[in-house]
Amino acid sequence: MSLRLFNTLTRSVEPFVPVQSGQVRMYVCGMTIYDLCHIGHARMMMAFDVVQRWLRISGLQVTYVRNITDIDDKIIKRAVERGISIRQLTEEMVLAMHADTDALGIQRPDAEPRATEYVPQMLDLIARLQANGLAYQARSGDVNYAVRKFAGYGKLSGKSLDELRAGERVAVQDGKDDPLDFVLWKAAKPSEPDDAKWDSATLGHPFGVGRPGWHIECSAMSCALLGQSFDIHGGGADLQFPHHENEIAQSEGASGQSLARYWMHNGFVRVDNEKMSKSLGNFFTIRDVLSKYEAETVRFFLLRTHYRSALNYSDAHLDDAHSGLKRLYTALALLPAQPAAGGAPAAVIDWSDPFAQRFQAAMDEDFGTPEALAVLFDLASELNRSKLPQHAHLLRALGDCLGLLQQEPKAFLQAGASLTEAQIQALIDERSAAKAQRDFARADAVRQQLLDAGIVLKDSAGQTTWEVRQ
Repeated sequence: MSLRLFNTLTRSVEPFVPVQSGQVRMYVCGMTIYDLCHIGHARMMMAFDVVQRWLRISGLQVTYVRNITDIDDKIIKRAVERGISIRQLTEEMVLAMHADTDALGIQRPDAEPRATEYVPQMLDLIARLQANGLAYQARSGDVNYAVRKFAGYGKLSGKSLDELRAGERVAVQDGKDDPLDFVLWKAAKPSEPDDAKWDSATLGHPFGVGRPGWHIECSAMSCALLGQSFDIHGGGADLQFPHHENEIAQSEGASGQSLARYWMHNGFVRVDNEKMSKSLGNFFTIRDVLSKYEAETVRFFLLRTHYRSALNYSDAHLDDAHSGLKRLYTALALLPAQPAAGGAPAAVIDWSDPFAQRFQAAMDEDFGTPEALAVLFDLASELNRSKLPQHAHLLRALGDCLGLLQQEPKAFLQAGASLTEAQIQALIDERSAAKAQRDFARADAVRQQLLDAGIVLKDSAGQTTWEVRQ
């Protein structure tokens, strides 16, 4: 296999060698579901959607797990504010997330565990850490991880304990042995609703009534579903520290084994040079964006930037993305309708074709979607010249590797028309009749009437077609 990927752990691009030949086990940190997903969340899910698609196309058997955090402070606060149960809130948000990601063509993972389903496994893990001398119960009732007792802490983020200590801004509180220590089990507060509490005694543990900390969730879920050591662990760049660093400390502190061979992190979405986030209030929900732009345009926009690079969000960039996608569909529209790849593009691609080879080389070099899209544009240019069906077939099949170009070209190019198809055709017929009578002034007036309505006419080989101007 020639696939190479950037490993955050080693800070280098490395050949990808699965733990078990021919199989890939991948865990990605998913959503904390207290609100609608924004375009930054879409960027993360899109990045790993492409990763799992390409791994499967490369002939690997993939088990892809992306979790859901359905219990934390923000979820509790939002449920209380709305006067509904935590379960009601999280069910509503999961349905919304699935609707949004389905619209963007983001395939669902093979498993989508929820944190509340794995509390027993979390408590078992905490008990192992305590037995290994890495966890202790504070005066507050919280169970904390003793960071300084784990020799490898900081290896993912490159942060040393001395650097972290120098940056401390808070004193030791609630009986923590060290400000760097983090919570594994949060003691229940009287003000919290009953559905935010678990009695650890009923699950065989002496940690009191409470709920799991955020970091312990992913350690428990990933190891329960993929084993104590697996191939790829991924998520947004903001999770590298402290979340993923803490996952390593927990999982490896309990098992003594390396948690993941490769760590992957996607870059931020930025607005006015600031990271997009709910805390900053500069975010756009997926639904906000889809109310203005066609879903495939949004997907194309997200894929034009390499997954590790920062992505700048703006309407201008989305407009430009639509124009680029339109160029590809315009090339496909030159020929009769081409069958879609049917969800198995590798089966219909001749990988010895020069365009396919270039596409494969781009994707094999750390999932290089910008370079892969450049190949699609070169292939579209060749299709414009050759008018050969095999070039159209290949363009659609390579596009399908990225979840693109599976609509009928006419449907894409005519989407969003302000007039009905019948109204447009009637005006086209009127224009044709005027031209036949050499009434060119009237013909030009009809063309302008359509253009004013956002409809662009194209005359070719005695036929007139139309598309929507964007």
